[in-house]
Amino acid sequence: MSDILYMVLPCYNEEEVLPETAKQLKEKYESLISQDIISKLSRIVFVNDGSKDSTWNIIQDLHQQDKIFSGVNLSRNRGHQNALLAGLMTVKECADMVISMDADLQDDIGVIDAMVEEYYKGNDIVYGARSKRDTDTFFKRFTAESFYKLTNALGGEVVFNHADCRLMSQRALEGLEKYKEVNLFLRGIVPMIGYPSTIVTYERNERFAGESKYPLKKMLSFAMEGITSLSVKPIRFVTTGGILVSLISVVMMIYTLVRYFAGATVQGWSSILISVWLIGGIQMIALGVIGEYIGKIYMEAKERPRYIVESFLNKKE
Repeated sequence: MSDILYMVLPCYNEEEVLPETAKQLKEKYESLISQDIISKLSRIVFVNDGSKDSTWNIIQDLHQQDKIFSGVNLSRNRGHQNALLAGLMTVKECADMVISMDADLQDDIGVIDAMVEEYYKGNDIVYGARSKRDTDTFFKRFTAESFYKLTNALGGEVVFNHADCRLMSQRALEGLEKYKEVNLFLRGIVPMIGYPSTIVTYERNERFAGESKYPLKKMLSFAMEGITSLSVKPIRFVTTGGILVSLISVVMMIYTLVRYFAGATVQGWSSILISVWLIGGIQMIALGVIGEYIGKIYMEAKERPRYIVESFLNKKE
């Protein structure tokens, strides 16, 4: 008998795109079921992340019309990563494999076939990575690729050009459940799980409708969250920078004393002003980096729930 596939799609104010997303995914599921590639018990799960529009009403209507659609409703908006984790953990016991994907149809649903094929070959995790970024602006392409390279350079293990389009087996999801941190960055956590994995590539489409939920400010915040969640190297850079500045100050002190006893001192404020601003700037950066980590420790120590599921609509038969 073929295995059960659940799809988890986080949704925040996606009323414009949901009907088309549901239509295309249902067609894909019907094709896979008819070929006996996935079980008839497979489901498409939309996770409502505290949407302010009619997203949850649409999900409820879809569930009433066809049992292939399921829904998870969070008690309030918790952000994409928490919404995705909520969906994964909610369906973990219902499925043999789970594919996560955005609800805006930018991820090519054609990659589902390749992911399921790799799963049947014995891979517990199948990463969906973009084959190219031709549709992105130069700025977005440069910043995105720099983020992946910088994160890996700082010790965080992330798959290049991979977002959150991936397949995970039930065993991999059980492994993910053991990671309890509040500061979530799934792209970095999932590779830590281990187990056999592989990569399939696809071309990312233009958004079908609506507006992007990730403007530049949010993307930069997400990048900072990822780097500081996965690595302590930024703090080590602060320490290294402090040692370097201290060594430079010793050299400058020796140089100043030599010049003083040689009677060649020149009074002026330029060098002093530059030094004060430089050291002051380094100190502010250092305090900011340290503060970022202290803030994370503070949030982790509180052990607040990452999400609360208000309701789960799912017809198993």
